Amino acid sequence: MPLDLLSLAWYLAGFGGAVLIGVAFARIRARRSLTTNAKPQSLSHGESKAPSMFEQYKMIMVVRADLKMGKGKVAAQCGHAAIGAYSQMQKTDPMMLRIWETTGCAKVVLKVPDLEEFHSLLSEVRKARLNSHVVCDAGRTQIAPGSQTVLCIGPALSSDIDKVTGHLKLL
Repeated sequence: MPLDLLSLAWYLAGFGGAVLIGVAFARIRARRSLTTNAKPQSLSHGESKAPSMFEQYKMIMVVRADLKMGKGKVAAQCGHAAIGAYSQMQKTDPMMLRIWETTGCAKVVLKVPDLEEFHSLLSEVRKARLNSHVVCDAGRTQIAPGSQTVLCIGPALSSDIDKVTGHLKLL
């Protein structure tokens, strides 16, 4: 028996309402698990708070411009960097990793002019206690063996990453 328009409207309204209620309960549940299970992050003011799904998170790849790598080489090195940082984060802070995954997995590629700036940035990242991974090339194609090509930072709060990378330009 076909549904008339009024019945269809009531059906869709009921279904839409159920979806909205489900989303609301999922957000409440996620917030509770974040505030009860997550280890606190220290802030610059000495306070602490749990990571939140409502803040922006990202992963940054910083490429050395002085190596003059081809586009494909840069892409491969960024892939290595992202996998390295992701693997490390699975062990050290899986909750932050899960939040980053559920908020879009934002990734940005920046550049530094040379090895000196690369090391300076790496030092700042370590002082800020941000997750990071450095890719050292195997030397099979364009780059000398052992060359540090890409620094991956994060995933972490965008505001925390911006404190150390805000001055860099996009690749």
